[in-house]
Amino acid sequence: MRYKVIFLLPWLLLFAQIAAAVNLPTLSIGVNNAATPEEVSTGLQILFLLTILSVAPGILLMTTSFTRIVIVLGFVRQAMGTQNTPPNQIITGMAMFLTFFVMAPAINAINNKALQPYMDKQITQQQAMTEAVDVMRDFMFSQVQESELQLFIEITQEEQPEEKKDISTMVLIPAFMLSELKTAFQMGFMIYVPFLVIDMLVASVLMSMGMMMLPPIVISLPFKLLLFVLVDGWQLVVGSLMQSFG
Repeated sequence: MRYKVIFLLPWLLLFAQIAAAVNLPTLSIGVNNAATPEEVSTGLQILFLLTILSVAPGILLMTTSFTRIVIVLGFVRQAMGTQNTPPNQIITGMAMFLTFFVMAPAINAINNKALQPYMDKQITQQQAMTEAVDVMRDFMFSQVQESELQLFIEITQEEQPEEKKDISTMVLIPAFMLSELKTAFQMGFMIYVPFLVIDMLVASVLMSMGMMMLPPIVISLPFKLLLFVLVDGWQLVVGSLMQSFG
């Protein structure tokens, strides 16, 4: 323990010197009574921003490609029968980075059409929000299926829209999520088929040999892993996912 303290002491002194040399900013937060309408408006905007940040994970799930990707990757792990390999953290992290990859054109469009003009004071905050929502609507329209849109239009008893702009965002988002679930389960079924065939073959061989007490999963797992490696399964799965958003 003594040697560890001696080893860490120079680094602690170095960090202390750096902290003393760098002027760090201070942050103070206070609550005062609003005296003007502008201060009330600012307070409401801060409250709205905090609300948006609190539901940001839900927005990520509802309006991006994350739902389809994470479900398909989960199906791959479950079909192979590897239980917790890869772990949930790896599956979620991979799904997030693939989501950023798929959404990169939309993110760049929001930055060019909404964020940068608003930062340069060329458009108002309302116009920036409208531009950003329009970009996300275009992405969701490119992936949503007409049957899901028709379902929610009938549920809300709205008139049949003639153009995309006539469809409200509150109808588009659940229809988009339902379409993503439908597509993800279709891809999951196609992933399950080859692994199911291996399980059935192994179970038939074990039964013909009279080894009914031996779980088929113990024998089939190495064969499924071998098949997945030989066909470069991760590349096929990720490639199919990326092409499904084309």
